[in-house]
Amino acid sequence: MKKIFFTSDHHFGHKNIIKFSNRPFESVEEMDEALIQRWNEKVGKEDEVYHLGDVAFKSQGSVKKIFDRLNGKIYLIKGNHEKSALTYKFRFEWIKDYYELMIEDEDFKRGKQMIVLFHYAIKQWNKKHHGSYHLYGHSHGSLPDDIHAQSFDVGVDCHDYYPIAWEEVKEIMKKKEWVPPFAKENQ
Repeated sequence: MKKIFFTSDHHFGHKNIIKFSNRPFESVEEMDEALIQRWNEKVGKEDEVYHLGDVAFKSQGSVKKIFDRLNGKIYLIKGNHEKSALTYKFRFEWIKDYYELMIEDEDFKRGKQMIVLFHYAIKQWNKKHHGSYHLYGHSHGSLPDDIHAQSFDVGVDCHDYYPIAWEEVKEIMKKKEWVPPFAKENQ
């Protein structure tokens, strides 16, 4: 059975991201290999990965070599650093600026859950007041988590450099103290 994963901000080939994000790698080569290994430890060949941007900072040939080693069907939400990723467009199932994903899941009302996918954190999103989720990247863990909002950063810097599975997203959201804004008081 295929699984669904979310991730962001790998910055393959970006030497300065090691310093900027305080990543525990000695070199860009070590970082790239660790990121590939951790991706493939979780993601199977038929799994779906929604990558929320900033995939790579490499030359076209180097990007191809990395992307060809990554498992899964990859859907790209564009970040602010996609020039090199866009040189190898056909590796992605599609490329969009923003996407509203509906996941079939019997744990949710009406048997599905809506997730707004965007590279940047936003305070308001479609159907937020009805309990839709928002997943984002870009901030490399620098934004404080809002316990009252059903959103969080799925970037690799926040999740030990692994993609995060749909089941993990659900568990994180269960810990949020979100209350529907139109809930009747004293029910």
